[in-house]
Amino acid sequence: MSERVALGNLDETRLVDLAQSLAHAIGTGGIIHLRGDLGAGKTTFARALLRALGVGERVKSPTYSLIESYEAGDLAVHHLDLYRIADPGELEWLGLPDLTRGAHLIVIEWPERAGAALPAADLVINLAHAGAVREVWGEPHSAKGRRWALTLSAGSSSAGMAQAHGDEAAARRDMR
Repeated sequence: MSERVALGNLDETRLVDLAQSLAHAIGTGGIIHLRGDLGAGKTTFARALLRALGVGERVKSPTYSLIESYEAGDLAVHHLDLYRIADPGELEWLGLPDLTRGAHLIVIEWPERAGAALPAADLVINLAHAGAVREVWGEPHSAKGRRWALTLSAGSSSAGMAQAHGDEAAARRDMR
């Protein structure tokens, strides 16, 4: 069982902020798995991360194409969405081993659909519906993943503090 790093109950704005904070720590890349039900925020997180890394073109959902690839500086970025995979054998034609050559970041939505066919994650980010927000937690699986999880934890704490301070300021204004 891997460790669980709580990242908070986040609305969409704070989820985007969290992804942006991770972009600053990506360095030479790695592998991120995004887990969660439909509508939990996986694609929102991936898009925000890729934009924050400097992907200037439109970040498309790879739901139908399975993979969309981009360049972010010297980093090859591959965004996979495996929701439509019925059998892990279907991944063979994607050339997964080729995606891990050189400096790369692979972000995979619905990794559980691929079984053992995927490269191991450095970090798994879990998103779960929790009313109007999403409960988010990370599970690091490597030293790099632990560094990323610490970055996310600090980012979610900062966002939470900013939100709390904003709520306090709004409450003070309302009392006037």
